[in-house]
Amino acid sequence: MASRSWAHARPRQKTTSIFRSEVMSLVQLYIPSDVARYTVSQLGELGLVQFRDLNAEVTAFQRSFVNDVRRFDEIERKLRYLRAQIDLSGVEVYDFFDDRFVSTARGPRDIDDMEERIAAHEGRVQRLAAAYKEMHANHIELVENMHVLQEVSSLFTEITGRQSQAHPRSGSIAAASPDAVPLLARSDTAASRRSIGSMDAAGAFDVELGASAAAAAAATGRDINIGFISGVIARDRIATLERVLWRSLRGNMFLNYVDIEAPIQDNTAEDGAAPVYKSAFIVFAHGDSLRDRATKIAESLGATLYRVDPRAERRQEDLIDTMSRLDDLRLILDNNAVARANELAAVAEHITTWLAVVRKEKATYHALNLFNHDANRNCLIAEGWCATNDIPAIQLALHLATEDAGSTVPTVLHELRTTKQPPTFVRTNRFTEGFQNIVDAYGVPKAGEVNPGLFTIITFPFLFALMFGDLGHGFLMTLCAALLCIYEKKLAWMAKDESMRMFYSGRYIVLLMGIFSMFTGFIYNDIFSRAMSVFASGWAWPTTHGGEGVIVEATKLAHTYAVGIDPAWHHASNSLLFTNSYKMKMSIVLGVIHMTLGICLQVPNALHFKKRINIIHVFVPQIIFLFSIFGYLVFTIIFKWSTDWYARDAAGQLTHISPPSLLNMLIYMFLSPGSVNESERMFRGQAFLQTFLLLTALVCVPWMLLVKPLILRREHRKITSEGYGRISSHVRVSTEADGMAGAIIVAEQEEMQADDFDFADIMINQSIHTIEFCLNSISNTASYLRLWALSLAHAQLSEVLWSMIFLPTLKITGSYKPLAIMFGFAVWFVLTFGILIGMEGLSAFLHALRLHWVEFNNKFYDGTGVKFEPFSFKAVLDEVDDQQ
Repeated sequence: MASRSWAHARPRQKTTSIFRSEVMSLVQLYIPSDVARYTVSQLGELGLVQFRDLNAEVTAFQRSFVNDVRRFDEIERKLRYLRAQIDLSGVEVYDFFDDRFVSTARGPRDIDDMEERIAAHEGRVQRLAAAYKEMHANHIELVENMHVLQEVSSLFTEITGRQSQAHPRSGSIAAASPDAVPLLARSDTAASRRSIGSMDAAGAFDVELGASAAAAAAATGRDINIGFISGVIARDRIATLERVLWRSLRGNMFLNYVDIEAPIQDNTAEDGAAPVYKSAFIVFAHGDSLRDRATKIAESLGATLYRVDPRAERRQEDLIDTMSRLDDLRLILDNNAVARANELAAVAEHITTWLAVVRKEKATYHALNLFNHDANRNCLIAEGWCATNDIPAIQLALHLATEDAGSTVPTVLHELRTTKQPPTFVRTNRFTEGFQNIVDAYGVPKAGEVNPGLFTIITFPFLFALMFGDLGHGFLMTLCAALLCIYEKKLAWMAKDESMRMFYSGRYIVLLMGIFSMFTGFIYNDIFSRAMSVFASGWAWPTTHGGEGVIVEATKLAHTYAVGIDPAWHHASNSLLFTNSYKMKMSIVLGVIHMTLGICLQVPNALHFKKRINIIHVFVPQIIFLFSIFGYLVFTIIFKWSTDWYARDAAGQLTHISPPSLLNMLIYMFLSPGSVNESERMFRGQAFLQTFLLLTALVCVPWMLLVKPLILRREHRKITSEGYGRISSHVRVSTEADGMAGAIIVAEQEEMQADDFDFADIMINQSIHTIEFCLNSISNTASYLRLWALSLAHAQLSEVLWSMIFLPTLKITGSYKPLAIMFGFAVWFVLTFGILIGMEGLSAFLHALRLHWVEFNNKFYDGTGVKFEPFSFKAVLDEVDDQQ
């Protein structure tokens, strides 16, 4: 049984919340050599350990298990070859795993048997493929030869017929050399043939054969006393062949060709290439030199030449023999195809399982190459990171590996104390994974750092909804996301599609964005740019008015609209002024709250990393600075909202002056501190309060800039004055025997190094942070105005689509009104879904992303961690699938 020396290490810190990353442990494994492969295989199935490379200085070719990796590379190459042959043959692949063989421990004999079966299948498929390729090449040659024989025989028959008509008399002539015989002319009646040659007087061939031509031909034993070449060429190159031959031979040639109807596979093409259309041709020319030149030209253009006997009876015999051989070869090819299909079908039943096993085994030996080999103890030493809470599960996997190997020597797990920065492991599920990906795209949190992903679950869809607020649009978005969530298993194929992966992985983000958009749409009282009268309105319009173009004023009633914006504002001519003012101030208020949350999250970070100085001399001055300026602005906004600026006393006089401009108030707070224009005054003592807040903000600047560096320098001087210099680096290794487990435990003390103290670097860093915070407080607050701008744009664009596309169809009169309404609704719905939900939704998403990355995260989040990437067979197989 595996050692439990790790149980006496530091107390377990149970952390399963997304608020922080998991507490990580650096563990050391002492694995007997005969158990090593089983152990790594079990840990790969578990997927909870990230191994460290203990052979970083050793090249890949010098590692212990490089031969095993090459072995499985070769097996994988064979499987890829078989898979390619299966795809070419169209054999159906059984897409399932043999769980017993894939997921359980596999012994060396199992791997050897699998390798032998794969090698045997590959050998048979290669032999069948080679035989098929050779026979297929012969088949193509025979097909081309058959077409050439048919074409040449047909041409000779045609020319012989012309000779008989031109010279009906018989006689004897002296046998002339082939070079002395004139070329034959093309018959104008042969419309089915295409030919080109030299013409007499105007390029036509001379026809000088006399009545004794037939006798001369018989005497020489030839149908026609002239030399020729014949073959096949790609159809798109026949015109080039004509032109080149004509110019090269200066017209002393006769070419005839016919197009072959069926496409033919090119022998020189790669496997799987599409067949090409070809033409059979024959070229007559005087003399051997011209024929040799024609031969070279044809071959240079990719033509395949075939020898054709000039004797008719011999050509007929060759044609019959060729057709007979073709029939036999087709039968052999069919039998070969059947045998190869049967062989590939047998492979297809297991190839998915074999590929998974081979990739797992190769990943196992890659992991083993990261370990140190202790020849004296005949064991492998491994180190890796894992979550502290997962150590019991890892211990159980080690025990199972020892049982699978049938060994009596267990694997020893020992937890090391270290000062190294661990990787970051944040446990997520299907719901939280998408939000954590948003955070990781900005930067992975350091180990123990507050994770913004927890707050992003609520703040991200909420800020999105502020810009996208519409009950109807939010409902459509929620409906689409809900379908993705309900049928996520059936739609899992979308995760493998590069274009659809983003939508599938972010389905729960879209779901919350839609729900929050419905909520804000209800508050805005917007449903497809229309108002809803859910509650009684707080305004009453006069029952009579002066007609079109006359402005009337609504009367304020004793009650107010219960929730959200009163629907009466949707019909008012000044509704845009009202909603602009409302959403602008709302954006500032929510933006300051969001930034305040980010600043406050510095406190749990400082407490966790035991840097209380950051609370007193970083957090406190920053929060005071922010509240002194923008907290005061939020207070004035709420004060202005809660004051009835048009209230009258018993005498009918206004109890307040006109509503002040908050923008002017904030500007003059800096330009003329201590004085407030009477027309802009909101309450008594406003001038004194503004002066006090401004001075407080100014005091916070040197507080943030100087206090922390000076305190750190004082503490450093105190340490050095007491004789505590830099702690030198050292490594301590101790061994002890564990009698119960019969194994050896080695506890390694990591290097401990004290950081060099450089006051100049600290001062520069603090100056940058101070200036950045002060300037960003202004720019970040203004950045939240995008919530107002995009909300306004969304509402106005929705109004335009309704009023200019769908609403006119409702006012149409006539018999075609239903068709017009249907067409108008279809266009309106497509544009609404494509522009308002698609494009506007993407725009609001990106702006919400920026508000989190820039305005929120930079207040407390470093994002300089390294993501935890455990050794996992699932990740290995998924990565291969993505590459394919």
